[in-house]
Amino acid sequence: MDLDFWWLLVIPVAFALGWMASRYDLKALLSESANLPRSYFKGLNFLLNEQPDKAIDAFIEVAKLDPETVELHFALGNLFRRRGETDRAIRVHQNLLSRSDLPVNERDHALYELGQDFLKAGMLDRAEETFSMLKSGDYAQGAQRALLTIYEIEKDWNRSIETARLLETMGAAPLGLEIAQFHCELSQEALQRKNPDEARRQLVLALKANEQSVRATILGGDVDAASGDWQAALAQWKRVEAQNPAYLPLVAEKIMKGYEALGRAQEGAQLLTEWVDRYSSNDLLDVAYKYVAELSGPGAAHTLARTQMQKSPNLAGMTRLLEAQQANAEEPRRSELELMSKLIQQRTKNLPRYTCQNCGFRARLFYWQCPGCSGWETYAPRRVEPIPASG
Repeated sequence: MDLDFWWLLVIPVAFALGWMASRYDLKALLSESANLPRSYFKGLNFLLNEQPDKAIDAFIEVAKLDPETVELHFALGNLFRRRGETDRAIRVHQNLLSRSDLPVNERDHALYELGQDFLKAGMLDRAEETFSMLKSGDYAQGAQRALLTIYEIEKDWNRSIETARLLETMGAAPLGLEIAQFHCELSQEALQRKNPDEARRQLVLALKANEQSVRATILGGDVDAASGDWQAALAQWKRVEAQNPAYLPLVAEKIMKGYEALGRAQEGAQLLTEWVDRYSSNDLLDVAYKYVAELSGPGAAHTLARTQMQKSPNLAGMTRLLEAQQANAEEPRRSELELMSKLIQQRTKNLPRYTCQNCGFRARLFYWQCPGCSGWETYAPRRVEPIPASG
């Protein structure tokens, strides 16, 4: 009974304390609200009534009267940029920068956000100029990353390399993979200008930045092939197997071209057949099947296609198997197989072959740099449409 009596006393006391605390919080809130400029409430009202231009004017007036509202402007500017209203975002951040009393760190912040506005709007020159002003401070590294993005968009690979190196000195994660790709781009440009010496020099620098750069190895073979040294080219392309077998489909046709130039096409077809058996790649199968059928006949091609279908059933492999069976069949069986093959080809012809492992962007062509997220080496060079084997 004593316990029940004390509970009866505690409950009203707790209620009274809670009521007093809420009254205190309410008074504090009203006091703070009374200190806010009227322009703040006008801005909110304009924003709620979907009058963003008038809202900006009102919030600018607030900033002039009360420096503590700077964060409000950053939030508002970022909101406009996310909505794609970059002209309004630019206006907000430019007005912040017009304040003479803005602290240095806040000024850097405003410059960084303004640069992002220009970048989002596609005004690359103005974005570059703005980010270049941030050479030190909390936003310097972010500005350099943005500059790297700009130089990649402009395909200014030399400045991309310089910026990536600078980022590493500023404490960023190693960018060897990206730097190697920039050198590969320069090498490819040199190769197109028929300047093999410069192409080779850039590839040396690419492998120095990333010794596992498959692209540099492939391009090395391309440079040797362009110079007529097919033996050296084949040696380069074969190195891809040791680096990353997933990239072998990118050199399969090149290897056959090299072996044909040396008069050893049968040896090349045998090598591709061994790779298909070792790595079960549909893309390798496509190339190997064509040359095996041409050099060894439809029977050998049928055996190759059937073996791969038994290992990994999928639509791409089924197309080759039907094609091989069709070559050996008689009417009306041949017509039936042809019809089945056409149906599968219609099903697969528009399917994306490659998927970015970073952002999921799908494409029919292979890219070293993803068109969706701009990441380097995010595509695995293999088809993404397998049919799993049943139980």
